[in-house]
Amino acid sequence: MGAGKTSVGKAMARKLGLAFYDLDFFIEERFRRKVADIFAERGEEGFRKIEYNMLHELAEFEDIVLAVGGGTPCFFDNMDYLNSKGITVFMNASPEIVVRHLKISHTVRPLLQQKQGQELIDHIRRHMEERMPYYLKAQYNINVDMLDSFEKIDQLVEHILATIGEQKNKLWQNGE
Repeated sequence: MGAGKTSVGKAMARKLGLAFYDLDFFIEERFRRKVADIFAERGEEGFRKIEYNMLHELAEFEDIVLAVGGGTPCFFDNMDYLNSKGITVFMNASPEIVVRHLKISHTVRPLLQQKQGQELIDHIRRHMEERMPYYLKAQYNINVDMLDSFEKIDQLVEHILATIGEQKNKLWQNGE
């Protein structure tokens, strides 16, 4: 949450000539309701079931870049499923960078409402620690702390693509 997945995902899709989807926006379009409203009406468990179904639908699309919510990898078999369907990248941001991104974001975050300052940083840090085992299952772990402005998005996209390319070349050279 707040790492820049949507912004970077859109830029990556443009760079690669692929369609971009954001799982939360896909859910909102399908249900004609904001994620925050679905959370309020159905609770987290109800939302996660919807998210699971919509993830499985989107993952069947070909040639896309998909951004998923920060909690998506942590429920059901979602992370293993994503790994089986394509290349996965964990955009690893420090809590301080996440807070900076959230301040410029216009998205309502149901799990962060009513939190500010150090309480917000501590909450994000706790969530990241709880979720890290799931995030680290991604095929690539990219530190995105350098993403401190919109101007650096294209640089980060190039860095991600170079990292993926280098790793694939290493695997190929090793005969894997």
